[in-house]
Amino acid sequence: MGRKVMEDVFMKHRKIKLLIVFWLVTNLLGCSGNAIHSPEAIDTARLTPRASTYQDLISLPEPKGKIVATVYNFRDQTGQYKPAPSSSFSTSVTQGATSMLINAMLDSGWFIPLEREGLQNILTERKIIRAAQKKPNTPTNNDSELPSLFAANILLEGGIVAYDSNIRSGGVGARYFGIGGAEKYRVDQVTVNLRAIDIRSGRILHSVMTTKTILSQEIQSSVFRFIEFKRLLEIETGITTNEPAQLCVFSAIESALMYLITDGIQKNSWALKNPEDAQHPVIEKHLQALSNTLSHSS
Repeated sequence: MGRKVMEDVFMKHRKIKLLIVFWLVTNLLGCSGNAIHSPEAIDTARLTPRASTYQDLISLPEPKGKIVATVYNFRDQTGQYKPAPSSSFSTSVTQGATSMLINAMLDSGWFIPLEREGLQNILTERKIIRAAQKKPNTPTNNDSELPSLFAANILLEGGIVAYDSNIRSGGVGARYFGIGGAEKYRVDQVTVNLRAIDIRSGRILHSVMTTKTILSQEIQSSVFRFIEFKRLLEIETGITTNEPAQLCVFSAIESALMYLITDGIQKNSWALKNPEDAQHPVIEKHLQALSNTLSHSS
């Protein structure tokens, strides 16, 4: 009789232990979100998501007159490559920063950007048109006189000047009787320089530098426990989130452009359509940030 009672107590104890393990595993998996599920692929292409800097950019008040500006090359000046084993030749930042800057200039409503990165292609096409005009039966789209190319007033120069990896990292974890979880994070940083140059004199009118952090985060949970003799329960799950570096570069470029516009308004290089728009929240925010930077540096 006593032996049967002991067996019943043992079975109840084992069931309770299994229920506790099951409850802990369920909670650990829940803490990791949907890590055990494969993310669904996006069937169709979509517009590139933008950061909060984009909302500030498109909220800028109207200029008195749009600035005719050009960009020849806004390139990666860091020479930074991704660490092995990812790739020994893949760069850490995008090589398409020129396209990003031109896109931001158009979206701001303050500039008339002129194509200069593909200038040779434009000149080649213009030669083809001139050659066609000298022959009979000229196509209707080529029969009109070819106008001169626009000349810019402002040249935008600069580039991605710094990429610092692992400027801050850390994490936290705990494990008890083979059941635990951990969280790790790492912060990188990208820095952009943007300059506005007067083409007639070559004088640098304005120069700004902006910095954007890039966050990477990893969450893991695991169970490693013997349920019975020679029966091992082992479960691992986790999720890693990496902030896209190209979107962070895009955000830094948008921010640099806004500070450049704001600095030009403050120093009368260009003007607002309505002078009372100087009290606009976006303008005031960036003017305050510029003044804080100058006060800290002095």
